[in-house]
Amino acid sequence: MTEDKSRGWFGGSRETTQLDLERGTPVRHPAPDAGLALLDEGSAPAPSRDTVQVERSVFAAERVPSPAVSSGDRAPDPIGNTGSVDVSALRLRTVEQHLDEILGSVPQPDPIELAVLDAQGLLCAELVTSTRALPSFEQAGLDGYAVSSADIAAATVEAPVELAVVGESTAGSGERAAINAGLAQKVAVGAMMPAGADVVVPAAWTDQGAARVAVYAALAPGSYVRRTGDDVAPGDTAVQIGTPIGPAQISLLAAVGRERVSVRPRPRVSVLCAGDELVDVGATPGPGQIVDVNSYALAAAARDAGAEVYRAGILPGDPRRLTDLLESQLLRSDVVLIAGTFASGGADQLQEALHALGGMAFTQVAMHPGPLHAFGRLGHEQVPVICVPGEPVAALVAFEVFVRPAIRLMLGKRQLFRRTVQAVSAQQLLSPLGYRQYLHGQVMRHPDGGYVVEPIGDGDQAMLARMARANCLIVVDEDVTEVSAGGLVTVMPMLLGG
Repeated sequence: MTEDKSRGWFGGSRETTQLDLERGTPVRHPAPDAGLALLDEGSAPAPSRDTVQVERSVFAAERVPSPAVSSGDRAPDPIGNTGSVDVSALRLRTVEQHLDEILGSVPQPDPIELAVLDAQGLLCAELVTSTRALPSFEQAGLDGYAVSSADIAAATVEAPVELAVVGESTAGSGERAAINAGLAQKVAVGAMMPAGADVVVPAAWTDQGAARVAVYAALAPGSYVRRTGDDVAPGDTAVQIGTPIGPAQISLLAAVGRERVSVRPRPRVSVLCAGDELVDVGATPGPGQIVDVNSYALAAAARDAGAEVYRAGILPGDPRRLTDLLESQLLRSDVVLIAGTFASGGADQLQEALHALGGMAFTQVAMHPGPLHAFGRLGHEQVPVICVPGEPVAALVAFEVFVRPAIRLMLGKRQLFRRTVQAVSAQQLLSPLGYRQYLHGQVMRHPDGGYVVEPIGDGDQAMLARMARANCLIVVDEDVTEVSAGGLVTVMPMLLGG
């Protein structure tokens, strides 16, 4: 992958797309009771903007609006007094800057050798060449009769050619028979071709006789015959470096005699959660306590991305045990992922422990939900440690944006990011100035073509049930404060394993 200095790892194109489109072509708008409807082709809608964009020079403004999904007809002033917070003292980092640092620091695990079945889903790390021919002998390509093409050159339905049937060959028979002119041998698919035969006549093109067979069609030499080395010849490449190993590749590896193969291993990811309020899933939460869902959700997300996951659970409150647990996870992992609500005004116990192991840079990233993030390389092996927000919705959004691409990079994948599509928004969206917003939504195909997306909820970070119904993330860029109903937005479909 080449690095573009202006966009980092994005290769000259942004992770999201900024849109500022004049409605010069028909667009879909929500009808009062029927969802989205297509504007009349003959109508000429008055020009208006699908999005409201603001110059980046105003990002230093002291007031930034809270994100929301508008339910009214009139959008509020994006830099008005309502719902604004003072961020003038914050020095925000862009999503790309934080992602570039993570991707530039994750390790490239050395290839390992695995049994071919255990290698499924990984990338091949060696050039596999065949030492044998496939097939290793001439064999019948289907059930029928092995004959000489010269004997049936004049065969037609009206004037079939009759041949005497001498014997039968089945798959697995180790002795090669021979036939002379005017003879045929009954063969099964995969059976060894008899000497003197260069064609297999499908059984359906004959009268399927036992002692004598009538052939109703002429065939060219080699028809329905698998020649020695037709598939793979000795010295041919069976599997290239970087090829994902799936069922077809496993079949080929087995066919060329490979029991083991060198692959890019699954990165080892340890998942931990910080918070005095957390209890494990088997416990009954007391007053002020909540169940640790992040360690389960993030472990599942990391496994779905292709990692080997260790769910270490809730970090202990005792400083010594906390440090011991962190050190043990650093020893066993390629990446350590921690979710927690970190103190923004000063160091807390976890931050102190992380600092003692090598130091972490806690920073505000220009994204919503969950702007507080951290990254560092800790321990003797300089293991990357990624800290994401403790709110479950924000934690999974942060995983999608930062952690999943890192796992795919360690796996050797060429496509680090989920593919995005442009979709028509079913309702008006508001986004905070200077922050890239990620909203959960449901995207679907429109009967007339294209995609339609509807946000689920209003960006609240704690709505797990809403998030569970979502199948995409709606991405609104930093300099877009409003997307009107019927406007285009960038959508990141979140298919399992996609």
